Amino acid sequence: MGRGRLRIYLGAAPGVGKTYAMLAEAHRRVERGTDCVVGFVEHHERPRTEAMLRGLEQIPRRETVHRDATLTEMDVDAILRRAPAVVLVDELAHTNAPGSRHDKRWRDVEELLAAGLDVVSTVNIQHLESLGDVVESITGVRQRETVPDEVVRRADQIELVDMSPQALRRRMAHGNVYQPDRVDAALSNYFRPGNLTALRELALLWTADRVDEYLQQYRGEHGIRSTWQARERIVVGLTGGPEGRTLIRRAARMAAKASGGEILAVYVARSDGLTAASPKELAVQRTLVEDLGGTFHHVLGDDVPTALLAFARGVNATQIVLGSSRRKTWQYVFGPGVGVTVARESGPDLDVHIVTHEEVAKGRGLPVARGARLGTARVAAGWLTGVAGPVLMTLVLLRFHIELGLANDMLLFLSLTVGAALLGGLWPALVSALFGSLLLNYYFTRPLHRFAISDPRNVVALVIFVGVALAVASVVDLAARRTHQAARLRAESEILSFLSGSVLRGETALDALLERVRETFNMESVALLERLSDVDPWTCAARVGPRSVDRPEDADVDMPVGDHMALALSGRVLPAEDRRVLAAFAAQAAVVLERRRLLDEAEEARKLAEGNRIRTALLAAVSHDLRTPLAAIKAAVSSLRSDDVEWSDADEADLLEAIEEGSDRLDHLVGNLLDMSRLQTGTVTPLIREIDLDEVVPMALVGVPEAGVHLDIPETLPMVAVDPGLLERAAANVVENAVKYSTGGRPVSVAASALGSRVELRVVDRGPGVPEDAKERIFEPFQRYGDAPRGAGVGLGLAVARGFVEAMAGTLTAEDTPGGGLTMVFSLRAAAAPRGPAATAAAPQPKGVS
Repeated sequence: MGRGRLRIYLGAAPGVGKTYAMLAEAHRRVERGTDCVVGFVEHHERPRTEAMLRGLEQIPRRETVHRDATLTEMDVDAILRRAPAVVLVDELAHTNAPGSRHDKRWRDVEELLAAGLDVVSTVNIQHLESLGDVVESITGVRQRETVPDEVVRRADQIELVDMSPQALRRRMAHGNVYQPDRVDAALSNYFRPGNLTALRELALLWTADRVDEYLQQYRGEHGIRSTWQARERIVVGLTGGPEGRTLIRRAARMAAKASGGEILAVYVARSDGLTAASPKELAVQRTLVEDLGGTFHHVLGDDVPTALLAFARGVNATQIVLGSSRRKTWQYVFGPGVGVTVARESGPDLDVHIVTHEEVAKGRGLPVARGARLGTARVAAGWLTGVAGPVLMTLVLLRFHIELGLANDMLLFLSLTVGAALLGGLWPALVSALFGSLLLNYYFTRPLHRFAISDPRNVVALVIFVGVALAVASVVDLAARRTHQAARLRAESEILSFLSGSVLRGETALDALLERVRETFNMESVALLERLSDVDPWTCAARVGPRSVDRPEDADVDMPVGDHMALALSGRVLPAEDRRVLAAFAAQAAVVLERRRLLDEAEEARKLAEGNRIRTALLAAVSHDLRTPLAAIKAAVSSLRSDDVEWSDADEADLLEAIEEGSDRLDHLVGNLLDMSRLQTGTVTPLIREIDLDEVVPMALVGVPEAGVHLDIPETLPMVAVDPGLLERAAANVVENAVKYSTGGRPVSVAASALGSRVELRVVDRGPGVPEDAKERIFEPFQRYGDAPRGAGVGLGLAVARGFVEAMAGTLTAEDTPGGGLTMVFSLRAAAAPRGPAATAAAPQPKGVS
């Protein structure tokens, strides 16, 4: 079974009679024998509408209870079981009650259509989703119930139900729309004449657009190429010259006189990319067209008049506006011009307006020379071969009295023509052919030394020579141009391949991309500009080159990227053929900029997440690790203050020792927390000075059992450039951690050695060690390895140590200890000046703690 057909009555405003019109159609269908039922119609206590429901079969509604209220909705299942030919469904934009199969009534209608049932429905213009903001600005009321425009546009038939504002207000005053107690408020608010007029215009314009779509579809299905002047559409032909702005403004005035007229500006570019148009001027004209409510179109075509007429007929245009030719009088030898050709070929269905302007007959310049792409030296060689070559050939043949016959002479001159075409293109070859034919006639065709031919066969030979020369020159030039185009397309494909590769690789170096743009197009500078809105100033997101602009208007070439971004290039004006590749670069630059910002945002989010994780861990530490020593201190103090127990001196000493140990633990924990906070906020500022390790490391061992550490620092070590306080804290944390995990009563070894420009301090323990994949993780904040007890610390010691060492331009890494265990390696900068003999003699003796 196929899909059903949808017919919609579109109301310009509430109360215009769309439901009444739908019911009237239902009665007509029933009279014709059509199986038509009422799926859902709301009469709103309007007597005339209620009367129209009589005589029509109504499907019982489905009841739904919501918040102690009984609501009725259309029963889709009952309609599907009944399976009528036509169903009437009122208020297409209605929102169904909670618990219904679909949240919107238009979705119910879609299910009915999918089941093969025809549906007739109603909706007001203010309920279309795309017009919500417009309707709110007109009436001050936001429509909460909307239907997507596409649902209405897909309808097979749309009928506008319209009424003048005065007639609708009279209908309301008579009580035919609202109850009498609501009439005055409605007339003074939503149903004001201005509101109704604006809603009516919206409905007419929206329906006109839909009718236009039907018209275009019908013309396409029936192959109709002639123009049907159902609506004024004015096509403006642009050349990229300065007269374009005059033509656009003239077309805008013409469209304003015809209500609902459209402006379509079109620029026809040759498929080979040859154009004298200014890209910057075209961009300005495009902006002007869009500001005036028109649209800009860029089409390709080798024959400009044909392409222009094809476009105009394709959009069902009624008028074409062209400018008077900028050609000088002598340039008409190349053809009648675009304007004359379009006027001649337009036919009776298209009006062509030729508008005068200030640039008339001022010259438009010669077409871009195709051979100019071959290079100045090559073109000069072509002209030399085409002009001087025949002269030299003639001198050689005459000087040495070489008589080869006219046919062979022609072949020799023809070879020079082909050479001129290969080197310089078409024009040198044409001149060579004509010049060679004159020389052949004068020197090698009887009668000699006269521009005359006695033998008619020689006339034919010369004519064939000129024809063959011209044909060969044209073919060679065409092949050269195709070769040039192929080379250019290959270069473009390589560039586009590079861009696509950079996208796949996720490259985010914006400066490198802009530098590639500068090198590719041989520009002085390139800048990526952006702004927040049309009224905000431009700001530079990135730039390369010595001289860059601050506005796209000041650049030699600007390529818009979206609405509020542009790529501005300074150095030279690019030909139109290069703008396609430039557009790809500009789009890639915008993608790279957006990706870079997303990466920055992701990094900020990562930092925020890390901060949240640290705060969470900090709360956990405060809740347990800090409370444990506090609890011990609290218990000891409470015991000492108790009057119920007589404490001996030894007991009091033990309690005081417990208080002291708890306080030390608290001091250590709080110190690590503060240090970690300083590292996270970047406020650690090391005071670097040169010092011996044996002056710092022993201070870090205070508080560590003497039997637990063996210290070995040679007196020949160079001094290190460190902050003594930070190094002491870092070493203390690492040694404390090593002692904590060392097993078997074996002491921790602390040894130092010199390695080039670095000094290494190694803390070696014989504990369980750490797996390779966990060696970096142990330096993260709030990390405990293995089964360390909760009271053993908050897991900040190693993180603080690494942060302090890195702040001093050093490193702290973890290595496996041979035979089992973990070795922490401090790598510190050695002092710039080596230790002298005096310093060596004055150095303290190495100390060993065992």
